[in-house]
Amino acid sequence: MQEEIISNLYGMIPTVLSYGKMIIVAVLMLVIGFWIIKKVTAASKRMLEIRKVDATLTPFIVNLVNWGLKTLLVISTITYVGIPTTSFVAILASAGLAVGMALSGTLQNFAGGVIILIFKPFRVGDFIEAQGFSGVVKEVQIFNTLLTTGDNKVVIVPNGGLSTGSLVNYSKQPERRVDFTFGIGYGDDIDKAYAAIRTVINRNDMILATPEPFMAVSNLGDNSVDIVVRVWTRSENYWSVFFYMNEFVKKEFDAQKISIPFPQRDIHIIKD
Repeated sequence: MQEEIISNLYGMIPTVLSYGKMIIVAVLMLVIGFWIIKKVTAASKRMLEIRKVDATLTPFIVNLVNWGLKTLLVISTITYVGIPTTSFVAILASAGLAVGMALSGTLQNFAGGVIILIFKPFRVGDFIEAQGFSGVVKEVQIFNTLLTTGDNKVVIVPNGGLSTGSLVNYSKQPERRVDFTFGIGYGDDIDKAYAAIRTVINRNDMILATPEPFMAVSNLGDNSVDIVVRVWTRSENYWSVFFYMNEFVKKEFDAQKISIPFPQRDIHIIKD
C-alpha cells in the first residue's frame, strides 16, 4: 500500500511541475503585462498631448486604453493556464448582466461620459453650473466630472446627471453681459447720474464699446429711482467688471453728491 502511494506521488511529479511552470509563467505574464500596459498608457497620454487632442477627451481615451489592455491581458493569461474561454465568456456574460442590473446608475454615468465627449457641452477649463454646483471643469473621467469651485474645493459630479440635466456653461460664449441696478434719490438729477455712470464705464478698458453700454430708468420704487445698466465684456473678465462697477459707481456718486437711498419711512404725527 505504501509503495503504491509513493508510486502515485512520483507519477504526479511531472504534472505538478508542468502546472507549477504554467502558473509561474502566468504570474510573470501578468506582472510584465501590467508593467507594459503602464508604459503604453503613459506613452498614449504623451502622444495625445503632443498632438494637442482636446484636454477633455485625453483622460477618457487613456483610461479606456488602460482598462481595455488589462482586460485582454487577463483573458490571455486565463487562456494560457488552460481554462476554457468559452465557458469563461459565458460566465462573464452572466456576471456582466447581473452586475449591469445592479450598477445601472454606473452604466448610465458611463453612457453620459460618452455623450459629453461626443457633443462637448463643455470642455476642461470651462466654468459651468449644474446639479446644484458651479465651478471650473478640471477633468472629465469615465463615470464622473471633476469641478473645482471658487474656494478651491473639488466636486465630483456623475456624468449621467450632467448629460441629461440642465447645465449652464458660462464660458461657452466669448463675451458676456454684466447687469447692474443702481438706485438714486427722487431729488437727484437722472442725467447727472447717467453721466457719472458713463464716466466710470469709460475708465475701464475691459468694458467693450460694442455692444454699446445701455442705461435706462427701470423702476420708480418706494424709496429710489432705479437705473438699470448693462455692459459687455470678455467672459473671463466678468467678475472683474462686476466688482469694479459696484465699487467705482458708489465712489463717483459720492463725488457728484448723488445719493443712494435706503429703505425709509416717513412718520406724520397728528396732534389733536
